[in-house]
Amino acid sequence: MRHSMDKESSLKVPYHQDPAEKGEILPDDVAVTANEDNDVVLAFITNLDPAIKDEPISAKEYRRVRWKIDLCILPLMAGTTILAAVDKNVIGNTAILGILEDANLTGLEFSWIGSLFFFGYLIFEWPMAYLIQRFPVAKLLSVTVMGWAILAMCTAATHNFAGLAVVRFLMGGLESIVYPTNSILTVMWWTRAEQPVRTAIWFNTFSTAFTGIVSYGIGRTDTSLSQWRLLFLVLGGFTVLWSALLWVFLPDSPVKCWQLTDREKWVAIQRVRDNNTGIQDTTFKWYQVRELIIDPKTWMLVVFAAAQNIPNGAISSFSGLIVRGFGFNTLQAILINLPTGVLGTCFQIILSIPSAKLKGYRCIIIACANFVPLTCATFLWQLPRSDRHGLLASYLCFWTYFTPYVLSTSLPMANTSGHTKKVTMNALWFIAYSLGNILGKLLVGPCNM
Repeated sequence: MRHSMDKESSLKVPYHQDPAEKGEILPDDVAVTANEDNDVVLAFITNLDPAIKDEPISAKEYRRVRWKIDLCILPLMAGTTILAAVDKNVIGNTAILGILEDANLTGLEFSWIGSLFFFGYLIFEWPMAYLIQRFPVAKLLSVTVMGWAILAMCTAATHNFAGLAVVRFLMGGLESIVYPTNSILTVMWWTRAEQPVRTAIWFNTFSTAFTGIVSYGIGRTDTSLSQWRLLFLVLGGFTVLWSALLWVFLPDSPVKCWQLTDREKWVAIQRVRDNNTGIQDTTFKWYQVRELIIDPKTWMLVVFAAAQNIPNGAISSFSGLIVRGFGFNTLQAILINLPTGVLGTCFQIILSIPSAKLKGYRCIIIACANFVPLTCATFLWQLPRSDRHGLLASYLCFWTYFTPYVLSTSLPMANTSGHTKKVTMNALWFIAYSLGNILGKLLVGPCNM
């Protein structure tokens, strides 16, 4: 889905997957795609010492800078994804920690609380796409993380469906920024060949382990405060601290990364020159939006994203209730859900390697990855309810369901050029994500209550 780049200045260069193949990268192999009045990279290059630009980049230096980027940027992106999923999906554990009784919720109301989060996600996606276009992505991300952390803590003060609905809706609106910003940061820092593995790492499902450990500890406490309220306070407080770390350590672009020297910033820019997607441009270009909308590939990706997230909507809010339905008690259900995210993340990292190495086979790998959760879903449907161990094994392996979606996340960004087009594609992609989650919760919710 390579779109035309008229109205933007770019210097096309041959594609080199790895500098080690040719020994070194010459400084005149530059490709910077941006609006010349707004792109911060152009300003940096203009003022950069010519001696830094003239020195060839060796393969060793290339790999050293990549390793430094992995250490400085990737953990922050992965941690943010984990905490976003924790604050989003913790509602599933609160269902077995007393929220249904304390807030007098019916099964349908609890299902709507999960769905309203994604309605907020859906409605705020376009405004967030505009804010991403207008403001530095890292600082904007930090502020919104602080906002939803405060809302998570405010959830502990709610007493009925109305209060929970408002808080969850607003949380969904603020969390809608996480995956679009991470996708933009991915193409900003890593080459196309590197993106599948990095995406599989930051788009992880380790949140179930984190939530499970905290939930289990709180489930064993005996305090005057309801366990589900204490859970929201603890997790929200941790997210507040994380937002401060993002403000200090996550840079808005390679040229603003204080952890890198000027030479390393220059190398970082050269690494992604073949992406032809720009670094940072704050001008909103409507012609790029029109090009994106009339491209049929855009809507193929949108339908795919929505369909892949129906299972996620079903399982994320009702995981505790599902496992307890197998005959386990509350604390056992929490412990059983601990490794689910780890299993899912390991599966997606394993498949991301051939997805990155085998050119032209990524979509085939994505399609094949769906067979595992499909088989497990069939077992969950057909096995007798008395076969507790068979149901449990099928349930645990079913958590590989998110892998196809994760592997496909880099597709719309890697094949879309122009900053406006990227943020718009991101918005459409995660609108589809929201619709799939909403549908999954509303289809499955009342049946599991």
